[in-house]
Amino acid sequence: MNLDDIRKGIDEIDGKLLDLLSDRAELVHQVGLVKKRDGLQIYAPEREESLLRRLIERNKGRLPEKSIRAIYREIMSAALALEDDLKIAYLGPEASWTHQAAIKKFGHSVEYTPLHNFAEVFDQVARRRADYGVVPIENSTEGAVSHTLDLFVDSPLQICAQILLRIENCLAASIPREQIKTLYSHPQALAQCRGWILKNFPEAHLIEVSSTTRAAQLATEKAEEGAAAICSPLGAEMHGLAVLEESIQDRATNTTRFLVIGEKTCPVTGKDRTSLLFAIHDRPGSLVRALQAFDQFHINMSKIESRPSKRKDWEYIFYVDLSGHCDDPEVRNGIEELEKHCSMVKLLGSYPDVGE
Repeated sequence: MNLDDIRKGIDEIDGKLLDLLSDRAELVHQVGLVKKRDGLQIYAPEREESLLRRLIERNKGRLPEKSIRAIYREIMSAALALEDDLKIAYLGPEASWTHQAAIKKFGHSVEYTPLHNFAEVFDQVARRRADYGVVPIENSTEGAVSHTLDLFVDSPLQICAQILLRIENCLAASIPREQIKTLYSHPQALAQCRGWILKNFPEAHLIEVSSTTRAAQLATEKAEEGAAAICSPLGAEMHGLAVLEESIQDRATNTTRFLVIGEKTCPVTGKDRTSLLFAIHDRPGSLVRALQAFDQFHINMSKIESRPSKRKDWEYIFYVDLSGHCDDPEVRNGIEELEKHCSMVKLLGSYPDVGE
């Protein structure tokens, strides 16, 4: 078979794919009508993840799992746009890591709203000015994002999905490397690249800014003053900066976990994670007895963080991630047992426990 024959075959397949996608879109439209009639949520992360898992299991061809997820991410994004004008709030500006995480989850076809801080993201979703919000919760190098944890204490919102995004920071500037005197970046990015900075720019002035995209903007505006940015490659491209060095984070596997927040949590998928907050009574052994509730029902606790309650000095609230769904009998029983030893237990939601 020659090249022309191969290309002709590809063109025929593309035509069939387009016809099938049009048929799929019509069915999606019908789904949207039923959901609106019955008052159901447009976005269903459990259905999405179930579909992706089924397709990956069925796959016998050359496409790897990553490619299948990327292709169907955009197909499902177009479907969401057909069902409703879905609005996603995120910590901006455009091209921030949170923006890139949101696109990884919702694709390019929905509407995005960049906001200045975490509180605004929570507020816009709570006021129904956005359907969902995307916020970072922890980094594999630097740990928990405390601002996000604190906002969950008083928020009525639930976690309905998570996103894992590999973070590849780069050094970007419009000046030669030897002229760099100041490095701008978000505090998390500076921390993730701490070792690299000490080795390569030990005398540089480090300035923390609201986002890595803002850092790229300042590197452009203050180039004559010796400014450079630690940012994403997309942020560098967006502001016309040259990437002087790629992948400068101290750990090659540097990954940030993001949460999708909305009004409702997610139904059971079979592979889930549950997040909750609890505060213990101020008595000796209270924390030990509280944690024994998970051991009693053989529940794996994958994460625990403590935060000051901000209501009383030296009082703490604990954020916990558990394996399983809150509707699983073991998890439900474990939470009921936990409540016996706590002054407050707040379920933040159950959602698919997906990887990268």
